[in-house]
Amino acid sequence: MSEFMTAERHQDDPAKRARLRWRARRGLLENDLILTRYLDAHEAQMSDDEVDAFSRLMDLTDNDLMDLLLARKEPEAAVDLPQVHALLKKLRTA
Repeated sequence: MSEFMTAERHQDDPAKRARLRWRARRGLLENDLILTRYLDAHEAQMSDDEVDAFSRLMDLTDNDLMDLLLARKEPEAAVDLPQVHALLKKLRTA
């Protein structure tokens, strides 16, 4: 194995997976349901880019996140990234 391939992927670390799921627990029930449903169906297959995008979304307030999930708004500033847009498209159909 190359020395450049020693970085541990998110999916290889149970603690990181548990932390991501914990962060998905939100104050707004609607957010919680959408995020939990998505993780239940897709967590094991999420790429590191998707995990990064998910983590960025978890940094938002519940209301800002809800606006993005319901397509009332589009990502801005630190979350206006291709991987965030791609994940939101998946979350909106979950």
